[in-house]
Amino acid sequence: MHVFDKIVESRIQEAMVRGEFDDLPGTGRAINLEQDPFVPEDMRMAYRILKNAGYIPPEIELRRDIADMESSLDGETDRETRRKTLKKLQCLFMRLDESRRRQAGLIIQQEYYQKVMGRLADN
Repeated sequence: MHVFDKIVESRIQEAMVRGEFDDLPGTGRAINLEQDPFVPEDMRMAYRILKNAGYIPPEIELRRDIADMESSLDGETDRETRRKTLKKLQCLFMRLDESRRRQAGLIIQQEYYQKVMGRLADN
């Protein structure tokens, strides 16, 4: 666990001891994990089919790999192994950053396309 994670975890534990989570809405009820409120309603069925088929979006898979490597570094004492793992980790971060840039570029292109089509429809 990283330092930041430890700080967050200790603050959560302290808040639990003080009882700050006792009166939250929905306390004692199970969380419905089947519905994802962040997915548009018209896309939920497609996402559910992909999820049931075992498909994991590439970004989520990269994040999982990064988390696994970070946790493997915590207990590693061999310098050479740490160095190799850090290089692999750096490569994964670069891939994640590149995928985000590509997605942002696609969004910008889509917005531009919609603006152009809107102007053409106005004429």
